[in-house]
Amino acid sequence: MIPVLAGVAALASATAAGYQSMAPTGQWFGPTFASGARGSKRLALTFDDGPNDPHTLKLLEVLAKHEVRATFFMIGRFVRERPDIARAVASAGHAIGNHTFSHPLMTFKTGEETRRELNDCRNALREAIGDHSNLFRPPWGGRRPATLRIARELGLETVMWNVTGYDWNAPAAPVIEGKVARRIRDGGGDIILLHDGGHKAMGASRGSTVTAVDNLIPRHRDLGYEFVTVLEMILAISRQPSAVR
Repeated sequence: MIPVLAGVAALASATAAGYQSMAPTGQWFGPTFASGARGSKRLALTFDDGPNDPHTLKLLEVLAKHEVRATFFMIGRFVRERPDIARAVASAGHAIGNHTFSHPLMTFKTGEETRRELNDCRNALREAIGDHSNLFRPPWGGRRPATLRIARELGLETVMWNVTGYDWNAPAAPVIEGKVARRIRDGGGDIILLHDGGHKAMGASRGSTVTAVDNLIPRHRDLGYEFVTVLEMILAISRQPSAVR
């Protein structure tokens, strides 16, 4: 009986660890920034997998129209392909973070491979836009203790999310809007995951996301929310020691 119980316990532990390696708000494997202070009435729009032609540029138009700054986590190989789009994002005043060079699942990467992915993306961004933020988001949220340790050694702050529009498979804009709206906490402090690109290739369809963002911003502003970058959210919470991430 004892070996059976031990096996069940081991399976449960492995299952929990597997969940924590992908759970956006999980903290088992080390601290990450997954949300701001509740009650702040602040929301951070974040976009993964760009730069992407043409939808990153279309998204910039929407954000400029609403005078909102967001945070873009860029894939290094796409930055190398379209540095002009990365420069346009930076010139518009948005924060830009590291999303690895080739978008692998980091839970299966060695320490050397992890370091190379982060450094290669950092170098691509530096060549395109110069100095940028120290923010890092692991693809799919996948990480293990070594992933976070290496990121820290490179001076990177790992950023996750606590709200997502599940837009990677390009559903209709109202579907994206509904998923985001239902998950925003009363009082805010939420980091919202959306996508301006797709990790497989340049040219991913993100028109629905652009439309959803155009609708979400005024909707939540009318409810008293302010849109900020992740950097602004981190700075605000660092001034409130009692705030919970």
